[in-house]
Amino acid sequence: MLRFLGLRLSRALLTLVLVVSFAFVVLRMSGDPALLIMSADAPPEAIAAFRRAWGLDDPLWVQYFRYFTAILHGDLGNSMRSGQSAINLVAERIPATLALTVPALLIKIGLGIPAGVYAALHRNSIIDRAVMLLAVAGFTVPSFVLGLLLVLLFAVQLGWLPSGGQDSWRHAILPIITMGFGGAAVLARFTRSAMLEVLGQPYMRTALAKGVPWRVAVRWHALPNAAIPTVTIVGFMIGSVLAGAVVVESVFSWPGVGRLLVVAVSNRDLAVVQCILLLVSATMIASNLMVDLLYGVLDPRLRAGAKGNA
Repeated sequence: MLRFLGLRLSRALLTLVLVVSFAFVVLRMSGDPALLIMSADAPPEAIAAFRRAWGLDDPLWVQYFRYFTAILHGDLGNSMRSGQSAINLVAERIPATLALTVPALLIKIGLGIPAGVYAALHRNSIIDRAVMLLAVAGFTVPSFVLGLLLVLLFAVQLGWLPSGGQDSWRHAILPIITMGFGGAAVLARFTRSAMLEVLGQPYMRTALAKGVPWRVAVRWHALPNAAIPTVTIVGFMIGSVLAGAVVVESVFSWPGVGRLLVVAVSNRDLAVVQCILLLVSATMIASNLMVDLLYGVLDPRLRAGAKGNA
């Protein structure tokens, strides 16, 4: 088991290093921040001074070494726009993003998984077809389209809810619904498919042939085995709590991490973008590790394999 955890941790660390390195190179190849922040009409001396001040005139490998060393010391840099610490700027936006993504995640899990299980247990019924129709609609309609439709209906036509901002809890309703509906649709589809596959397995037929009641067979045999692919999707959703609201926050003018990322990318604010990508990557990797551990709880074969490799 220790070898299993050590392998997963080493892979997670390598993935984090590769993501940070890739983001570092791509951001510096996408354009000169000095020209964007100072404007092309600025005097050449001012642009050169800006580059020297932020170390942009050094070779790329020198910038990378300096940046990576700073990360190891807990320094994620300062914003080129405001001069503030990048981590402080991002930390100020995290509560606003979590105020949307956490309730949306609860909606995804609370609606998507039960709907998928019920649809699978009542295959080809009217409810099954209705659930799948809504699931396909939620899966195919982009979040920004759904958000704009909700704004048009509830904010413009009916006037029940505000169209954007963060002045009260009412401003969070539409963006939460926008994110929650799409995720619930994805979970419903995957859960239904996983349940149908498990229900057709020989061990389910054997259990029923031995006289095991249907409800007991579903509870103790079908649900645990169908939970494995569903846990993967849930883990991905948990890992994207910081980055999953980029489009929705832009549509509803919500001052969270996603909107900050859009602004920072357009302004070539390298430290802020790198800080957000680092935090998002760390969150995603941590959720993947959690999913790996849950696999061992849900599937005894994985635990046995881990003991055999230890």
